[in-house]
Amino acid sequence: MIRDITIGQYYPVNSIIHRLDPRVKLVGTLVFIISLFVSVRILPYLIATIFLVAVLRISKIPLKYIVKGLKSIIFLLMISVLFNLFLTEGEVIVRFFFLKITKEGLRLASFMAIRLIYLIVGSSLMTFTTTPNELTDGLEKGLSPLKAIKVPIHEISMMMSIALRFIPILIEETDKIMKAQMARGADFESGNFLKKAKSLIPLLVPLFISAFRRATDLAMAMEARCYHGGAGRTKMKPLVYKKNDMIAYGILFFYFLTMFLTKLI
Repeated sequence: MIRDITIGQYYPVNSIIHRLDPRVKLVGTLVFIISLFVSVRILPYLIATIFLVAVLRISKIPLKYIVKGLKSIIFLLMISVLFNLFLTEGEVIVRFFFLKITKEGLRLASFMAIRLIYLIVGSSLMTFTTTPNELTDGLEKGLSPLKAIKVPIHEISMMMSIALRFIPILIEETDKIMKAQMARGADFESGNFLKKAKSLIPLLVPLFISAFRRATDLAMAMEARCYHGGAGRTKMKPLVYKKNDMIAYGILFFYFLTMFLTKLI
């Protein structure tokens, strides 16, 4: 299960999506997420599906790699679906003792499941196609107007970059600790929920210690290199919009306009 977590990891491949400006991908992800909340109807979600599938095909990321990342949210997905399925009032279709499935609950649960899956896939696609350095530069450049009101844009971008870099490192560290504890006789699979929760203590304690140690080493390394924020710093590869970026913005505008118009129909 630990190896199935792909969120925050970069998938290196040569594609048009990978070569786009990171600001375009940030805006595109935001537009796609907003579009999922425009309406709870079939037509908008059909358009979102076509758009997402087209972007995935262009990005050249294998479908099995994306599906593998969804395994980590199955528990959250099931909770969301079951709550909407059984707790939504409306026309009753099936009744199990005190539980009931309504027509409205079935419809809402279906849309909620699709929305959650699309949110994960859409946001993961940004990290699959963008390196942490590019993501940091794009976020800092895109939010640069906020510097006028004294918002620490560079520091926020740096924290996000470090957090994204730590995800695959901590996943690998968790896998190593889990294998070491299993070799010592630890059991993370059998037993009830409470027993499984207690069995995670030998895993979480060394993981937190390792994470704090890495954070301390990183802080000392940054201080040793005289890092004092983004004031006066230049970029090795300044971000410049190209023709493909302008085309991508046009496609995003057309997509969002189409999604908005379907709500009015």
